[in-house]
Amino acid sequence: MPMTTPDAAAIAAGAAALAAGRLVAFPTETVYGLGASALDPVAVAGIFAAKGRPTDHPLICHLASADDLAPLVAAITPDAAALADAFWPGPLTLVMHRSAVVPDAVTGGRDTVAVRVPAHPLALALIGAFGGPVAAPSANRFGRPSPTRAQDVLDELGDAVAVVIDGGPCEIGIESTVLDLTTEPPQVLRPGRISADQLAHVLRRAVAAEASGPARAPGMLESHYAPGARVEVLGDIDAAMARARDIAEDGGRAGLIAPGAGDTDNAVTVLAAPTSPDDYAARLYAAFRRADAQGVDVILAVPPPAEGIGVAVRDRLARAAAGR
Repeated sequence: MPMTTPDAAAIAAGAAALAAGRLVAFPTETVYGLGASALDPVAVAGIFAAKGRPTDHPLICHLASADDLAPLVAAITPDAAALADAFWPGPLTLVMHRSAVVPDAVTGGRDTVAVRVPAHPLALALIGAFGGPVAAPSANRFGRPSPTRAQDVLDELGDAVAVVIDGGPCEIGIESTVLDLTTEPPQVLRPGRISADQLAHVLRRAVAAEASGPARAPGMLESHYAPGARVEVLGDIDAAMARARDIAEDGGRAGLIAPGAGDTDNAVTVLAAPTSPDDYAARLYAAFRRADAQGVDVILAVPPPAEGIGVAVRDRLARAAAGR
């Protein structure tokens, strides 16, 4: 079975596994990542096989420091330098023109590469001990909710991973913001904790906050992050409770994710009652997994306001509900 201890021995074992072309799951401030040496196409292919992920979907290269960016990109632009200085280490991924060093396996054959420096001491220790960039999507089966605990990784991927480094629950709980710096204006491909307004403030110009078309970054599919239970997004808790009673009358079981969800009746299983948008993000995927573990048929979610990280939470809910 994979190792699941967070001590120095686990970091050393993880670095050795990466050097041997094997897969390592590790915590970041956002979600757990499934890592392989970014410059080893054979190792990177193992990520796609373990996840069941289409090979044309690009991966994110995780670095130990912004100082490690230069070999992977064609040029470090003033925009990239400003954003790295403002937000790295942190939950921001930058899409930039790649260098010839980066394998096609990492970029999905595109001429761009996605890069970030995670803000988690164990992730930074692992990458530093390995001594090179680590390509890592979320450590789950493709299309499923991202893992926010080491046990989630073990439950979903098991022995496909050589080492699982246990850093406890992830602080943020949803994936990083992805910003494409190869377009003008720069474009948010995936919302996260860092908002378009924050990015625009640093860049001193507008940032486009909508993206569509082929997947230029992780998390751009219409249907993604989905649990086994169907997800429905409702406007308020009263509407959610009315829907829960309908589901119960039809013999189904409903689960609820909503602020104030503690004041409900027996028609619904309370999965999470977040106290703030940040709390909502941190608890969302765990609530999805809890629903599946408890046999919930339909998850009813009342989203947070569409501001700050609430934009990202609403994005994840919409994608989890799409096509169901």
